[in-house]
Amino acid sequence: MAVTMADITKLRKMSGAGMMDCKKALTESDGDIEKAMEIIRKKGQAIAAKRSDREAAEGCVLAKKDGEFAAIIALKCETDFVAKNEDFVALTQAILDAAVANKCRTLDEVKALPMGKGTIQEAVTDRSGITGEKMELDGYCVVEGAYTTVYNHKGKNQLCTIAAFNKEAAHNIVMQIAAMNPIAIDEAGVPESVKEKEIQVAIEKTKAEQVQKAVEAALKKAGINPSHVDSEAHMESNMDKGWITAEDVAKAKEIIATVSAEKAANLPQQMIENIAKGRLGKFLKEVCLLNQEDIMDGKKTVRETMKEIDPELQILAFKRFTLRAE
Repeated sequence: MAVTMADITKLRKMSGAGMMDCKKALTESDGDIEKAMEIIRKKGQAIAAKRSDREAAEGCVLAKKDGEFAAIIALKCETDFVAKNEDFVALTQAILDAAVANKCRTLDEVKALPMGKGTIQEAVTDRSGITGEKMELDGYCVVEGAYTTVYNHKGKNQLCTIAAFNKEAAHNIVMQIAAMNPIAIDEAGVPESVKEKEIQVAIEKTKAEQVQKAVEAALKKAGINPSHVDSEAHMESNMDKGWITAEDVAKAKEIIATVSAEKAANLPQQMIENIAKGRLGKFLKEVCLLNQEDIMDGKKTVRETMKEIDPELQILAFKRFTLRAE
């Protein structure tokens, strides 16, 4: 039977597929809308399978709250063009709406929710067939508390934060989380493994700095500019320029080797540990939300700002998700 424009338009509204795809599906199904929908779905599954090894680095990130429950979800795709498409954003919003309405706590729960004539996961696969790009759900996270708040950074659907409090709080807190990317509320929330790693990094960095200071002092005492001999490339380049001689280079290498070994073997352990602890403290100030400087008032910490809002105000949990590398 002949395919009518009315049927094509109807199928487009039902499936979201392009006009030519709808026409082909209707022609193949002899005008049967249900069979045409199935043809389009199978095409989507085939495209999704074919592109499964591709990277989905773009996408749409949205956040929503409903009373004591708030969630973030990301629907990823391959290109920025698709990520900004109204239908793609609408699908992400519909998935988030369903997740929040059902108080889903895991991504697997979200994927299994009903949508259309299948599940949310199947709806994502269908959309992949329509756009021709790999798509996948990612970044689902939730918080719960007496009061929740959400923030979509600049409304660009790329970075979202959510937070739960024991009572109503200033919206600035979720903006702070978006801007400063804390990893914990306070020191107690930072895993011991992270603290241990940071202290070891700080110790090694401090040792290297102490050795470097000793080497630079010895080079200067010998009349050699440390910046002229800080690498093999610089030594070669500066000899070509006539800034140092081959004898200077030989002398510098001897000083660097001798002083480095001597200093490394005689570093004051207690001093090294004290400096490293100071660096750990600075790290914890930077990564713990309550210790951070308030982005709205650099003279206060977030802890002080919250205390001014309400002495009893507490943040219970927060989540932050972005598709962008930082």
